[in-house]
Amino acid sequence: MTKQILVIDDEIDIRDVVCLALEEFGGWQTCGAASGQEGITQAQAHPWDAILLDMSMPDLDGVTVLEQLRANPQTQSIPVIFLTARAMQSDRDRLTKLGAAGIIAKPFDPVLVWQAVAAILQWSI
Repeated sequence: MTKQILVIDDEIDIRDVVCLALEEFGGWQTCGAASGQEGITQAQAHPWDAILLDMSMPDLDGVTVLEQLRANPQTQSIPVIFLTARAMQSDRDRLTKLGAAGIIAKPFDPVLVWQAVAAILQWSI
């Protein structure tokens, strides 16, 4: 069964590169959301295997999106991996306490991002 991943990021270039890399190298299906609110809506509409979530977005930041996902029984168990330039240990600790599965620091190598996702979620590759 092919994994299905939702990528929530307001920057279209990053969203497109991540989706392409996950599809081409990981062999997974992806869908992109351009805002936190759109991401929440899409998360509720489909049974995702994982969500990649940008930390800084103009409408709802990543922390707010994660809190809303965790508060909803329909989405609370979906693993969420943050994509963020703020990857200091204090940020990592805070996001882990909030229920994030992991963090991928920006900038990242798009060719290797799928391997980072697989490692965080312990998916065989």
